[in-house]
Amino acid sequence: MLNFGLTDLRLVSPRDGWPNPAAGPAASGADVVLEQARVFDSVAEAVADCGHVYATTVRKRGVTKPVETPEQAAGAIVTAPYRSAILFGPERSGLETDDVALARTIITVPINPDFGSLNLAQAVILVAYEWSKHQALAQPTDTELPEPAPQEELEGLIGHLDQLLEPSGYYFPPDRVPATKRTLRTLLTKPGWSSMEIRTLRGVLSALEGAKARRKA
Repeated sequence: MLNFGLTDLRLVSPRDGWPNPAAGPAASGADVVLEQARVFDSVAEAVADCGHVYATTVRKRGVTKPVETPEQAAGAIVTAPYRSAILFGPERSGLETDDVALARTIITVPINPDFGSLNLAQAVILVAYEWSKHQALAQPTDTELPEPAPQEELEGLIGHLDQLLEPSGYYFPPDRVPATKRTLRTLLTKPGWSSMEIRTLRGVLSALEGAKARRKA
C-alpha cells in the first residue's frame, strides 16, 4: 500500500488479533500504515462512511454487479467526490459471497483463465498501482541525453572503420562490397551517437590499428 501512496488500512476481525507483533517485520518499514490501521467487527462497519465499495474477486455465481478492471476502477475512484473502499479477502479463501454483496462494483484482474490464482499481496499491488498512476507520485528521473554528433564526425568514424576493414579482407566477395558497406553504414548511423561516443569508438579503432602495426613490426 505505502509503495503506491495508500495509508488507510481497515481490518475486519483479524484472525490473529490486532496489533499483531508479526505485522511490523512483515511490513518492511511501512509503519505508518500499521499505526493508522483501524479494526472493525464487520465489513459493513468498515465501509459505513464510503460512498462506493469495490470488491476484488472473480465473478461469483448468484451475484450480479458491474465488473471493472483495476484500471477502470482507479479512474472512477480518483474522480469521485466521495471516499471509496476496496475490499480484499483473506489470503486463503478470498471474499465471501456475503461480503461481495455489500459492494456495488466488482474489480477483476484480467488474467489467464487457466491459471487465475493471485495471492493477497499480488491483488493489492495490482489495484494500488493503477490507482497510483493518477497521483503525483515521484517518477523516475529523466536522463538528459547528449546531442547527436555532427555528421562530419560520424563520417570520420565510418571512414576510419572502412580504412581498417579494406586490407583485412572483410569486404568479400567483391560483388557484395557495395551492399556490405551500405549495411555497415546503416548500422553505424542508426543510433544517435554523441561526440563522446564517436571519440570513444575512434579510440578503439586506433588502438586496434596500433596493435596491428606493432605485430607487424
